[in-house]
Amino acid sequence: MDKKNALRAGAVATGTTLMMLLMSSPALALTRDDGDDPGSGLSVMETLGLYVVAPIALFVVIAGLVMVLDRSEKQV
Repeated sequence: MDKKNALRAGAVATGTTLMMLLMSSPALALTRDDGDDPGSGLSVMETLGLYVVAPIALFVVIAGLVMVLDRSEKQV
């Protein structure tokens, strides 16, 4: 009985995934929409700064503020 339920669940999951893939339309990235005005791309340094350095810096600032502004008594 356990094997039958697992097989049924696998068939349903596979069928659902297949139907979603077949029914979805392709992304039309090459066709411009009205009013579409893309800017210039980011350089490698700008990308690293935006997606790597900025989040790390934000984390350090928030962690620093929490540590400095913590007014609880120190436990011995």
